Amino acid sequence: MVHIRIKILIASILVSFISVSGTCQNENSTVSDTDVKIEKKKKKKKKKGKVKLPDIDLSHWKVTLPVTNDKGKPYEISPPEIFDFASNPIARPYMYIDSTKGAIVFHAMPTDSKTRNTKYTRSELREQMVPGDNNVNWTFKQGGNLKGKLAMEQTSRDSEGKYHRTIIMQIHGRLTNEQRDLIGEDDNNAPPILKIYWDKGKVRVKTKVLKNINASYEELLHEDAWDDDDGFNFEQEVGFRKFTLEVQVSDGKMVIILNGSEYKVYEGIHMKKWGVFENYFKAGNYFQSRDPGSFSKVRYYELEVSH
Repeated sequence: MVHIRIKILIASILVSFISVSGTCQNENSTVSDTDVKIEKKKKKKKKKGKVKLPDIDLSHWKVTLPVTNDKGKPYEISPPEIFDFASNPIARPYMYIDSTKGAIVFHAMPTDSKTRNTKYTRSELREQMVPGDNNVNWTFKQGGNLKGKLAMEQTSRDSEGKYHRTIIMQIHGRLTNEQRDLIGEDDNNAPPILKIYWDKGKVRVKTKVLKNINASYEELLHEDAWDDDDGFNFEQEVGFRKFTLEVQVSDGKMVIILNGSEYKVYEGIHMKKWGVFENYFKAGNYFQSRDPGSFSKVRYYELEVSH
C-alpha cells in the first residue's frame, strides 16, 4: 500500500509539474509575443516621426521677405546668414522648414514690404552667382539651368471664389553699370524675360516680346521697348500636388519643362535680342494680390541651378 501511495504521490507531483511548466511556457510565450508587438509599434511610430529635410543648397541664393527692415525696405538675407534662416525669428513666419514634407515653405501676403517698381510682396529667392554679390550675373549666351520640385500648399480666394495666383519662378533681366549709365537710369533693373505662375491650379508662362524688332542697342535697354506676350498655359493641371519645373536657357533660346513631359520652347528674334541683358534666376512665392487677408504658401522640396 505504501508503495502504491508513493507512486500515486509521485504521479501527482509529475502531473502538477507538467501542468505548471506548460502554464509558464504559455505565459512566457504570451509575454514574448506582446513584446514583439510593442516593439513593432514603436518602430512604426519612429518611422512616422522621421525628420525630412529639403534638398536645397542656399549657397548661391539670397531671400527677400514680406517684412521691412529698420530702414523701411524689404528684409533680405544673403549667404552666409541665410544658412541659419530656420533659427532667424524675423524670417521664421515667411520662410521655414516643413520637416514632415521635407520642404522649405515660402509664405507671402500683402504688406508694406514692396520692392521697387511693384505693388506686390514676396518671399522669394534671388540667385547670386557670387554669394552676397548682385553684380555678377549671366547672359543667354553663357546659358543656365534651373530645376525645382515644388507644390502649392495653400492659397486664398478672391471675392469671386477664384484662387489668388503667385509667381513661382522667374528670370529677371539686369542692366550692367555701363548700360544703366548709357540710358540715364538710377538703378540696374531690367524687365523679367520669364515669369512662371501658379494660376488657378495650372502652370502659366509669360515672356517679353520686342515692340520694334529693329530697335537700336540703346533702345533695347529701355523697359518700354518690351511688351508682354499673350502667355501660355500648360495642359496639365498641377493643383496642390507636387510637380517639377525646369528652365533651360541657351543662346537665343528658352525651354520650360513641366513634369519632364510637357515643353514650351521660345526661340527666334525676341530671344536673340534679349541677349543684350544680364540675368538671374528667382524662385519662391511672389504673391500677386493686395486683397485684405489674402496669402499663399509654396513648398519647395528641391531646387538646383547650374551654368
